[in-house]
Amino acid sequence: EVDSFAPRLSFFWDVHNDFFEEIAKLRAARRIWARHMRDRYGARDPRSWKMRFHCQTAGVTLTAQQPHNNVVRVAYQALAAVLGGTQSLHTNALDETLALPTEESVRIALRTQQILAYETGVPNVSDPLGGSYFLEALTDGLEWEGEGLFAEIEAQGGVVKAIESGWFQRQIAHSSARFQAELEQDRRTIVGVNDFVEESEGPVQILKVGDSAERTQRERLARVRATRDGQLVEQRLEALRLAAAEDRNIIPAMLDCARAYCTLYEIRHVLEEIYGSYREPVFF
Repeated sequence: EVDSFAPRLSFFWDVHNDFFEEIAKLRAARRIWARHMRDRYGARDPRSWKMRFHCQTAGVTLTAQQPHNNVVRVAYQALAAVLGGTQSLHTNALDETLALPTEESVRIALRTQQILAYETGVPNVSDPLGGSYFLEALTDGLEWEGEGLFAEIEAQGGVVKAIESGWFQRQIAHSSARFQAELEQDRRTIVGVNDFVEESEGPVQILKVGDSAERTQRERLARVRATRDGQLVEQRLEALRLAAAEDRNIIPAMLDCARAYCTLYEIRHVLEEIYGSYREPVFF
């Protein structure tokens, strides 16, 4: 029964720079989900028709050049996510193209969300841009294109077949190549990268992680291994191996492993022995 699990499903969306298109994308996705769940999969619980999703601002849009511009990019992307109806949001830090973010840059990313939530009034209204001629037309267009992609995938035999044939990989590669060509031919502007470029940029403070963090973690791991019950660890790992080999639900066995202080590597290694390692094929 689809209604037994569909209300717990959730999605993760990346939000990019094209402000209105990103809002329309999220609106179109909700329409498609509701229609397919109701009409195709026969869901009767209205909760199954609701697309629950989290958004993250697009790290791929951040630039190493003039990195403080990323604060503005992230703010607009966050606004688009909220106007598109996101239930939760992650805002990237300005220096993530250079290194792990500093505490200051993370604070700015957090304050971006807080200003949006508490000062702008934007979250007070559900779907505030609904009814806009432009946005509704854009939503309709993306919805139609999305349904076309679903039909194309199904014509190939479904998602698994499309992955195996390299269809998804080619779509991503073609999109990336098109974007790069537009950038190099100045048909697309990225501020600070191919236009409005500064001759010289001042230094940017980045986070430097010393050897002490790794040393501390190694010491903690050594203490865990020295004090845990080694026999219990072996028993739990063997139970996990058996569950995987018999194609049973491995989650209870993984939880038992964690309770016995098996390491993530040890758990992964057992599963790799049974399932093997996935190597994504390369298609051109």
